[in-house]
Amino acid sequence: MASNSNIEWTESTWNPVTGCDKVAAGCDNCYALTLSKRLKAMGAAKYQNDGSPATSGPGFGVTLHRAALDQPRKWKTPRVVFVNSMSDLFHAKVPVSYVQDIFDVIADTPQHTYQALTKRAHRMSRIADKLNWPANLWMGVTVENQAAVGRIDQLRDTPAKVRFLSCEPLLESLPALDLEGIHWLIAGGESGPVRRPMNEEWARSLRDQCVEQDVAFFFKQWGGRTPKANGRVLDGRTWDEMPPRGDYVMAS
Repeated sequence: MASNSNIEWTESTWNPVTGCDKVAAGCDNCYALTLSKRLKAMGAAKYQNDGSPATSGPGFGVTLHRAALDQPRKWKTPRVVFVNSMSDLFHAKVPVSYVQDIFDVIADTPQHTYQALTKRAHRMSRIADKLNWPANLWMGVTVENQAAVGRIDQLRDTPAKVRFLSCEPLLESLPALDLEGIHWLIAGGESGPVRRPMNEEWARSLRDQCVEQDVAFFFKQWGGRTPKANGRVLDGRTWDEMPPRGDYVMAS
């Protein structure tokens, strides 16, 4: 079954792939890597494949779970689903044919809204024309610092109906972003014992850019020892904007 999610901008998670490798600064304190190590120790079947010690870790080797593909077809209640919260859909070890298998399940379950997020925008862009993109998939890229801004252009290369940015963990100022063709931006600080701090002005700048360019803005958290330690209020209010979703409304 899909797990209910504590992530503020989704409802459930679905992991037909688990495991990943560090590729960018945003990966340094990866929550999924830490969680997979704990799940392996607990004996969870999906997390027994170890990854490279240099870029991955215990229980975090890239693994395809074909038995999980049909799970969304069994869900009766419409929901927002984060695809591969414990992996990266466009990892090089995920075959194009398997990405299409995932896309086919998404297309076959239009009652659900799916969200996928990648740091491997170069591969996503390279194989985009080899895939049939479902209309109910929101595709996003992580943009944690200036070095990752180029992922936005690669996201625009895809035919995804809804495109979004996750600026989390936000590691530096991202001024003057071109948000043309982008429908949603999530911003948030890092959490955990070795978290990197986020400046208030960085978050405020992203909020203002979204307002100016008519992009939905979602402020997820300030970060801290725990994700919710310092709340998620920015300038006296919470920012929970979402892109249009037709008749489907997330449960409160």
